[in-house]
Amino acid sequence: MEVLITVVFICGKLNNKLYLAGAILFEVAGTTMLKLSAGFTKLLPSILLIIFFGLSFTLLVLALKTLSLSLAYSVWAGLGTAGAGLAGVLFFKEALSGVNILGLIVIIAGVVVMNLAKKPEDEVVQDV
Repeated sequence: MEVLITVVFICGKLNNKLYLAGAILFEVAGTTMLKLSAGFTKLLPSILLIIFFGLSFTLLVLALKTLSLSLAYSVWAGLGTAGAGLAGVLFFKEALSGVNILGLIVIIAGVVVMNLAKKPEDEVVQDV
């Protein structure tokens, strides 16, 4: 984990949207490990969920250096929720009802609307 974070800092070529995309992917991976850990009774998934959520939050913090909190968090939470739903279907054979599918569509539509409504001041430069 430290190696990945070091590489991210050294490269410095990843922009805020890539940080946010990585944060979302690690959030979905961490959420998947929550299911696989069986209530923290399985060691490897339990360790991986801590690592994945740690990476997710680290990348989210980096994205927040230049993205507004409301935009970044809504995208992270919304797409993370949709990704977790998709992971449940793909990896755990969970069924989605019509209402579940509608809910995912509404979440994704909300993320799109948040991005369309973004103003120039939503991207800020912070000296952190």
